[in-house]
Amino acid sequence: MYGIIAAMNEEMVEIKNIMLKIEEKKIYELTFFTGVINNVEVVLVEAGVGKVNASRVTQILIDKFNPKAIINVGSAAGCNDELEIGDIVIGNKLVQHDFDITAFNHPKGYISNVGQFIESDINLINEIKQSIKNIPNQKFNVKVGTIASGDIFCTDIKMKNKIKEKFDAYAIEMEGAAIAQVCKLDNIPFVVIRSISDKPNGKNEITFDEFLKKASKNCAHIINEFFYFQGE
Repeated sequence: MYGIIAAMNEEMVEIKNIMLKIEEKKIYELTFFTGVINNVEVVLVEAGVGKVNASRVTQILIDKFNPKAIINVGSAAGCNDELEIGDIVIGNKLVQHDFDITAFNHPKGYISNVGQFIESDINLINEIKQSIKNIPNQKFNVKVGTIASGDIFCTDIKMKNKIKEKFDAYAIEMEGAAIAQVCKLDNIPFVVIRSISDKPNGKNEITFDEFLKKASKNCAHIINEFFYFQGE
């Protein structure tokens, strides 16, 4: 069984639409959806926005369902000028850009017993990349790079540039690195897949609302193809 975590209902519902044999299980006021995608068993959950929500849900999912791997899907702000709305970033490294113990001579984003960057599972990355190649009439570009997470919806251009320069980040969001941290500590393979819904420009909340569905659909296409590949 694979675990799939989305932050928001709009991101989750596109995955749910490709699931069959859906059953609900309530745990701590959270709703987990079990089912199959292309004959592969999955459990899907909406985490809520932010790192604490993401961490909580990840640990509960691991404890209650014992997944072989966890996939985090959703939207993100583009941090690399090559990225356009709807493009995909596969996070090979995750970092918490707002974690700061530089006063103790550690680099920004460094977490004790974890490090500065947390690496996604290389096999999952390669399988996702191969799955994307099999999507017919693909209309988005794909980049593999660092995804930066923090408890801030980034709209400020200066902040975006700072994160890009500090971490060589391709995308900015609010959950992926927290999910990565829990998976690393629990020895669970993971990968983070984000579709670009907006670009920090001082008013990108407008484009976020407009393009969230498009970003979510692109992630669902990838997940569908990934499990087709797994179910062969």
